[in-house]
Amino acid sequence: MSEAVSRRRAIGLLGAVGAALGAGGCVASVPPGGAVPRKAPASTAATGAAARPGSAARIDALLERLTLEEKTALLHGGPDPAPLGQAGYVPGVPRLGIPALRLADGPAGVRVARPATALPAPVMLASAFDPALAREYGRVIGREGRALGQDVLLSPMANLIRTPYAGRNFETFAEDPRLTADLVAEVVRGIQDEGLIATVKHFALNNQEQGRDTVDAVAAEQTLHETELRGFEAAVGAGAGAVMGAYNKVNGTYACESKPLLDELLRGRWGFGGWVMSDWNAAHSTVAAIGAGLDMEMPGGTHFGAPLQQAVRAGSVHEDTVDLAVRRILATMDRFGLLAARPPARPARDAAAGARVARRVAAAGAVLLRNEHATLPLTGAAARSIAVIGPTGQLPFISGGGSAHVVPDQAPAPIDAIRRRAGHGSTVRYALGEDLYGRPLPAKLLNPAADLADRRVEAGRSWSHEGEFTLAADEEWTMLVHYTGKRPGVRLDGEELFPVRQGVAEQFAGGLLGAAPDGLAVRRRTLALTAGTHRLSVFAEGGAEGQRFRLRHTTNATRAADLAEAVKAAEQAHSVVLFAYEDATEGTDRTSLGLPGGQSRLIEAVAAVNPRTTVVLNTPSSTTMPWLSRTGAVLQMYYPGQEGAGATADLLFGDVDPGGRLTQTFPADEQATPVGADPLRYPGVGGRQEYGEGVHVGHRWYDAQRVAPLFPFGHGLSYTTWEYENLTVRPGRGGLRVEFTVRNTGHRKGTEVAQVYVGPSAELKLDQPVRALAGYRRLALAPGQAQQVVLDIDARALSSWDPEAHAWVLGSGRREVFAGRSSRELHLKAKAVVTSR
Repeated sequence: MSEAVSRRRAIGLLGAVGAALGAGGCVASVPPGGAVPRKAPASTAATGAAARPGSAARIDALLERLTLEEKTALLHGGPDPAPLGQAGYVPGVPRLGIPALRLADGPAGVRVARPATALPAPVMLASAFDPALAREYGRVIGREGRALGQDVLLSPMANLIRTPYAGRNFETFAEDPRLTADLVAEVVRGIQDEGLIATVKHFALNNQEQGRDTVDAVAAEQTLHETELRGFEAAVGAGAGAVMGAYNKVNGTYACESKPLLDELLRGRWGFGGWVMSDWNAAHSTVAAIGAGLDMEMPGGTHFGAPLQQAVRAGSVHEDTVDLAVRRILATMDRFGLLAARPPARPARDAAAGARVARRVAAAGAVLLRNEHATLPLTGAAARSIAVIGPTGQLPFISGGGSAHVVPDQAPAPIDAIRRRAGHGSTVRYALGEDLYGRPLPAKLLNPAADLADRRVEAGRSWSHEGEFTLAADEEWTMLVHYTGKRPGVRLDGEELFPVRQGVAEQFAGGLLGAAPDGLAVRRRTLALTAGTHRLSVFAEGGAEGQRFRLRHTTNATRAADLAEAVKAAEQAHSVVLFAYEDATEGTDRTSLGLPGGQSRLIEAVAAVNPRTTVVLNTPSSTTMPWLSRTGAVLQMYYPGQEGAGATADLLFGDVDPGGRLTQTFPADEQATPVGADPLRYPGVGGRQEYGEGVHVGHRWYDAQRVAPLFPFGHGLSYTTWEYENLTVRPGRGGLRVEFTVRNTGHRKGTEVAQVYVGPSAELKLDQPVRALAGYRRLALAPGQAQQVVLDIDARALSSWDPEAHAWVLGSGRREVFAGRSSRELHLKAKAVVTSR
């Protein structure tokens, strides 16, 4: 199907949705397998869509008393007189009792100056395939956000994982629209159960970081409705209080100026009653933006401050338009009790409860990708002699960089958790394997000599040094500067090694690599140095408070020594647990799907001397693994949050069965992805990016193209074995009722995620997936136990979006239904006739 979309079609594309939502929406109100335990919300309207009694009259009275200057002040951010380290602040109107709003980042915990629970990354939560757990995850963030002085949470992120290169894949949920919609809805409900306003983002098609400020994402009508929009629609259905407009353009128009998106679809068809804010500095105009339905510019008032007042006075914006934007904000605040004479009291933070949920999510979302020759779980001799290798075995990798980075109360090291679990009488060795932060430069390296290992520059002073060093042969060095104040200038042969970069590339340096273990900021640069003499100069300023800095490096020799130490430790141990990492961050896409640095070489060298090597991946998204066949096991732990160490030990030693399943396909080859061989799909050409894969996002593309992945969507191994049997499918509840039995045929208690997929309708002359995820159920069964699974496939799951009718149409006729362990391991198949009524 062609992806070219005209402006006229773009407007039509977003229409006529509402009538189709009534018959079987994309998200069940309860998770597969049971109801979500309900608790009283923190405010009377936190979970519902209804306004509080008298709300309209209160807001009318406020609008009558607000001046134009006060109205526009509510429509943009400003400086916080008492900042708490949050992302944004909107001043209130004290004379009328309208409080200020504080807005915090929070995909995996509340990002403020004070400590908060660092939950596992959302992609790890999603891997549990458990909407009820997603509700609990949201509740932790909601309670802590309120406890930490926040009113609005800038989360969850509902954009699909479209390309494995995208730098923020760890912040979102899945490549699959159905799974994303289910989980986004429950996270929204959880956040708002506690009285915090949830903001679903980034609306829409913000599926990459490269060029995100300017790229024009072009997607056809059917593609939009069947893929990217599903999560946002679900969030609106769950009652999300706010929506964040994306940076990018959508079909030729900036998302924050798109009337088809913000007005005709979001409000006109989905019935969204909250407010729309821009992403930070994503507003590009005054008249066009507010006319399209943007209500709030963040973080300042470049367009919605004085220029908006001037536009009203000049007549290019009617004051009624300003009133409507103010009304949406005030109505949402009132819905959450923020305009009440006695606003809801802020709860105390419950750090222990947050830690318990973090541990549960980290264990539930872990995915066992490979397990040969019973490498895991570690038992007997394998549990008594262990070598732990890799920097993130000693230094916990909590979260990625950017908006998702959270400072926790504490985060134990994995090696400490492994040692505790291995117990007395065991031997647990450690080897670094790869040096992330460098070794001090030898004091006599430079001529004249200088000690750059740890220098203090006093306030108001500066320090500089210039010297030469000589290399006997060509060599690759990585130079690192650690610092506490203004970044020191470091020049090598006249070139500045660590220049200040623009925008988020400077602000966000990663969740692991951006800071040393003692908190100093870190920047690094890898260089190919030639034999001969080089000149190094350093200049540092103390600033108002003074600063510490140090210059470090790694070389061929130091890397060889680290590798040799790791190999020796592996040889001496019965089992190896090797932690591998990749640090992803907002503002930057990945340049490769392979592990960075020398980690592939490290894994191959270690596994060559000890085949009982388990690789634990602290990585953000899918990874290529040329070393896979040499390993015994691979455990995908993503960014597991503050409790990741304990959860990892639980899984390694078999205290918990690995019940996570992949929410994204792992490709066998970098070119073999839905976007890998076409630069127009990613990253775009000439500022234009086409969603040429159509409805075949993620695993659907692999099926359509008959491409074998490294690991398929839904994949995940268990420490026990499973059998599926007795599939029946019959009409029911406006769709199909699917029943089958899952049996634990092994000798251990285990966790399984049973998955149901549906094939295309021959009667529907539209592009359709070969198989689409239609439902799933997470099960925990004792040895020998069997459970009948009953899943209802609703009308939405059996429908396609018709771009001619601008509506969902049911795919009637004979349909195939599949049940099994992953998108490529489907044990059972049956057929049933879908009829329209």
